[in-house]
Amino acid sequence: MTGTVRKSRARRVLRRAGWAAAFVLGLILLAPVAAWAWWQPEPKARGTGANAMWARHQWVGEPHTDAEYRALAALLETNRITDVYFHTGPFEADGTVPPDKYRHAGALMKAMEKYAPDVRTQAYLGQIRVVEGEGVIEIDDPAVRAEILRTDEIFLDLGFDGIHYDLEPIYPDDEAFLDLLDATRTLTRERDALLSVALEQPTLAGPLQPVYKALLPRQGAFHYPARPTEDFLLEVAGKVDQVAIMTYDVALPTRSLAGWHFARHTRATLELIGDRTTVFIGVPTYRPPTMPWAEDLEVALRGVRRGIDQLDRPPERPYGVGVYAAWTTSADEWALYRANWLPPETVKAG
Repeated sequence: MTGTVRKSRARRVLRRAGWAAAFVLGLILLAPVAAWAWWQPEPKARGTGANAMWARHQWVGEPHTDAEYRALAALLETNRITDVYFHTGPFEADGTVPPDKYRHAGALMKAMEKYAPDVRTQAYLGQIRVVEGEGVIEIDDPAVRAEILRTDEIFLDLGFDGIHYDLEPIYPDDEAFLDLLDATRTLTRERDALLSVALEQPTLAGPLQPVYKALLPRQGAFHYPARPTEDFLLEVAGKVDQVAIMTYDVALPTRSLAGWHFARHTRATLELIGDRTTVFIGVPTYRPPTMPWAEDLEVALRGVRRGIDQLDRPPERPYGVGVYAAWTTSADEWALYRANWLPPETVKAG
């Protein structure tokens, strides 16, 4: 009798486990279907008067003709790009940038002042941050941070309108990064210049950061997702003039799921910090290494627009998209950008 009872209990346990597995599988299968249905309505929101673009290092590292500068200015005007992050780094380990890497920055600044005076030019400076002994630049070292500030001064002296940091990875307990922002903000305020940062997309659930850290294997300097928590993002937003969210590299298997990702991060980020600082949601014009069929500029822009549609009210500060990157954007993609993002009355033939 005892054996029969045990077998009966075992069958019940197996049956319940089977139902639980079926339920979980059903949820997994329903997610793409639900995302597809959510994705179908055409978004109403259109773009704004503030948009950014990451530009290649060759603009400061190589000579250009007057015609090339004029063509760049025309591209910016046609596509309503207000802020350009010209790659001027990367930093050396000591926080410097060798002068031969930006020998043509002065000519670029003169051309921008002549042909695109209303566009804000920012020196895009980045490097791999040392984490647990691995990486290139150790910003925990006060001497390195001081050298970074001296490098910032060089670019502001050359005529750049601001400093744009892209230091990776940055984790939400990175006090050295916050100290660097404080010091840089003091400098940029003295110079009437901008300070902006590029950050990874925020966490889906901030309290899970310690779980990520404990469970996920370390890959070089990147040991768990470098995702800002809400508290960290709020703190950063209070120290800078602009935050560009690197929303791309979605790695989701369908276009509707990828679009949901862009919508979700657009809404969440603008609701959280849109009243504190200018926000640019990064959109890709390159094919990501994983699942390239699901993520492209069209999906990203549609997702951003859906996210804006979900806001109860527009943010108090300017917001827009950041195109990553100029060197991977074709003429057809710029046309798609204008057709899908810019307000119709502002679109120019180009």
